[in-house]
Amino acid sequence: MKRLMLAVSLSAALAACTTAPTVFAPATGPQSVGFSEYRIEPGRYRVTFRGGPGAPFSQVADFALLRAADLAIAGGYDWFRVTDRQASHSGQAGGPQLSLGAGGGSSGHSGGVGVGLGTSFNLGGGPQVTQTLEIMMGSGPRPAGGDVYDARQIRQVIGARV
Repeated sequence: MKRLMLAVSLSAALAACTTAPTVFAPATGPQSVGFSEYRIEPGRYRVTFRGGPGAPFSQVADFALLRAADLAIAGGYDWFRVTDRQASHSGQAGGPQLSLGAGGGSSGHSGGVGVGLGTSFNLGGGPQVTQTLEIMMGSGPRPAGGDVYDARQIRQVIGARV
């Protein structure tokens, strides 16, 4: 019986360790890992990329830019400007915890005392990062500015790392 309980406990712990990896793919639901976009008007989109638990912010930000570049290229545009940028974090990155408890009681002529020790570990992999970009697309020579990106260059550079 003890072996069965140990096997069940280990299986539950391993299941808790599984997290969604961060891959460049469409999100399958509102809280799932991946990209989604919303067309605001022709040539203007809101692009969101949600990373898996523990994914580095730089990877999530790059994947949002890559999706923006893909949308620009698919629409026949040469460049895009990021007009708004928002990042959010959800979840906890907490570490191991240790707790100790004690209790006692009596009933009639007998009494008892108990002591308990417990531990917990965050097996979620860390916080989940989301990057949202509002972009405006354009054609022709790329305007000056740090918020303007060449769509094909982004596809080539960041896309090579995917």
